[in-house]
Amino acid sequence: QVSFVNGIATIRGGTHVDYVANQVASHVMGVVNKKNKQANMKLHTVKGYLWVFVNALIDNPAFDSQTKETLTTRQASFGSTCELSDEFLKKVSSSGVVTNLLSWAEFKLSKELKKTDGTKKTSIVGIPKLEDANDAGGKNSDKCTLILTEGDSAKALAMAGIGVVGRDHYGVFPLRGKLLNVREASHKQLMENAEIQNIKKILGLQHEKKYDSTKGLRYGHLMIMTDQDHDGSHIKGLLINFIHKEWPSLLKVPSFLVEFITPIIKATKGKSVKPFYSMPDYEAWKEDLGASASSWTIKYYKGLGTSTAEEGRDYFEHIALHKKDFVWADDKEDGEAIELAFSKKKISERKDWLTNYQPGTCLDQREKRIKYSDFINKELILFSMADLERSIPSMVDGFKPGQRKILFCSFKKNLVKESKVAQFIGYVSEHSAYHHGEQSLASTIIGMAQDFVGSNNINLLEPRGQFGTRNAVG
Repeated sequence: QVSFVNGIATIRGGTHVDYVANQVASHVMGVVNKKNKQANMKLHTVKGYLWVFVNALIDNPAFDSQTKETLTTRQASFGSTCELSDEFLKKVSSSGVVTNLLSWAEFKLSKELKKTDGTKKTSIVGIPKLEDANDAGGKNSDKCTLILTEGDSAKALAMAGIGVVGRDHYGVFPLRGKLLNVREASHKQLMENAEIQNIKKILGLQHEKKYDSTKGLRYGHLMIMTDQDHDGSHIKGLLINFIHKEWPSLLKVPSFLVEFITPIIKATKGKSVKPFYSMPDYEAWKEDLGASASSWTIKYYKGLGTSTAEEGRDYFEHIALHKKDFVWADDKEDGEAIELAFSKKKISERKDWLTNYQPGTCLDQREKRIKYSDFINKELILFSMADLERSIPSMVDGFKPGQRKILFCSFKKNLVKESKVAQFIGYVSEHSAYHHGEQSLASTIIGMAQDFVGSNNINLLEPRGQFGTRNAVG
C-alpha cells in the first residue's frame, strides 16, 4: 500500500487503508467464491493480492507514534465517508486479481489432494480388507492385477478363484456399495471419501500426473468384478468416470482397465448348462424356445455371492473366457459418452439419450474388447432405464415394480388373515422374482400399510400393530 493522510506519508497504512481495502477485498472475495464454490477464500488472502493507493483528508488524525507511520483514528471519526461505487468495484473484479486468486485456489486444492497420493512401494499398511498381490509395487508390478469386487461376498468368491491363479500377480479389494460420482464432487467430498483415498494408495496413483504406461503404478491392471445386474453396471460406470475425471490418460493405456464377467442366469437341463451374461440375451433365448423353455431349470445369480467357491475356481481356471478389456477408441466419442452419463451439465442431452433407447439393446458378450462408448450406450443405459422404472410410479396403476410384486403376492396368497412382515417378505421373494435386499422389501411393505395423515390416501395393506406415526414421519 501507498497512503497519505493530510499530506503525511503513512508508510505502514492504518485505519484509512483498511477502510478502503476491506470494501475492495470483500467484493473480490464474493466474486471468487461464486466462481469457485470450493475456493473458501478469506479476506486476508485477497488483501495479499491487492496494492492500494489512498490519499485522505481526515479531521484531527491520530497516529501510533511521533513518526506518524500508522493512522489509528477510528472510521467513525474520519469526518467524511468513502463508499466505493459499483462501477469501480466491477472494474477491479474484471482485472487480473480475480484470475490470480482463482489460480491460487486451484493450486491450494490440488496441493491438498496430493497429500493423499499413493507411491510405488512393495507393501502398504492401514487399509482394511485389502489382500495385496505378492509382486505389487515390485519389479513385476506391471504384470499384477488388482480385482475390485462389489462387497465382501464377492471378495470371498475372488479369493476362491485366486487359489487357482496364485497370489503373486493378483490382489483383491472389496468396494463398499457405490463409488462417489466425482464429476462435480466438492474438494471436501473427495478428501473425506475413504474409498477413493484407498484406491489411490493401493494403485499408487498421483494427483494430476499423466500416465502413458503403468510402470509407475503398484498394479499394471485394474479388474472390475461386480454383479451382472444393473447396479453392477452402474458401479463399473462410476469407476470409469472416476479414472476419466482424475487420470484420463490411464484409460488410453492398453489393457489397464478390464472387467470380469460372470453369468447372471444359468439354464440347466440334465447335464447341459447354458450360461447367460445379460437379461436381453436370456429373454431372446427364452422367446425362441417358446413353450419348451419350461423344461429347463433356471437359476438367477442375484450377486457374485450366489456363486459357490467351486464355481469361482472354475471361472478363474477359464479366466480368458470371463475377462474383457476396455478400449479407448476415440477421444471425442468415448470421452463425450462418459461425460453424458455422469455430468450434471448434460441433463438435457441425457434425456434425449434415454428417450432414444431401443428395447433389446445390450453388449455382445462374445466380444473380447469393449469400447467405452459401447459400454455407456449398450450396458449403462440399461441401468438408467431400470433406475427410472423402479423410481417413478407407472401411469397404468400408480405402482413401482416392488409395490406391484407385493400386491400380486397378496392376491396370490389370499392375504386376508394376519401375517408377520418377515414371513410375507419370504413369500414375496419366492413367488415374484424379487432380487433386491430384504430390508428394502420390508420398508415397502410397511409403507403400503401406513394409514396416518401424510402417508397414503388409501393404504392397500391393513396395519395390525405399530407401523409408524405422523410425528416420526413413518
